Amino acid sequence: MLVRLTVALAIGLFVGAAWFSSLAGTTSIAEAANAQRAPAFTHKDADDWINSEPLNWNQLRGKVVLLDVWTFSCWNCYRSFPWLKNVEETLGKENFEIIGIHSPEFDHEKVHASVAAKVEEFGLEHPVMIDNDFSYWRALGNRFWPTFYIVDKRGRLRASFIGETHKGDNQARKIESTIRSLLAES
Repeated sequence: MLVRLTVALAIGLFVGAAWFSSLAGTTSIAEAANAQRAPAFTHKDADDWINSEPLNWNQLRGKVVLLDVWTFSCWNCYRSFPWLKNVEETLGKENFEIIGIHSPEFDHEKVHASVAAKVEEFGLEHPVMIDNDFSYWRALGNRFWPTFYIVDKRGRLRASFIGETHKGDNQARKIESTIRSLLAES
């Protein structure tokens, strides 16, 4: 009985780890030829953007873009902001852009003034699209806060990372390495 329980537990852990890594995995740089295009931004009105006029992928062509899907009541999201701001400062002189996608979990997070106040409170200077209707969330096929998507210079989704990220942690190193690899591509 103990052997069966041990084997069942081991299989469960393996399957669970495989399932989670499939969610948190990244698209390999080598798979670029098969990478899908990043979905068009779904919100075209200036009221739907903070720190920017509405953007489109033609304006961003030639830049590597980090999309940060977040919501302001999610502590995993805002605990990632110091790292995100550091990446922005470090790579700001490169052809690199961060765009926040604020997809609210709760009704109080849908208020534009509240989102703008949180963007100011957290010191976010990059463009933030307000995705109150979850249209961009659905276009990405997203399921979690925070999720970071990396888009190459041609507008193709090349990698995604799920979860809170801090300067120097393993995920941060992977994301930054992916960004630098994409910046080096011609």
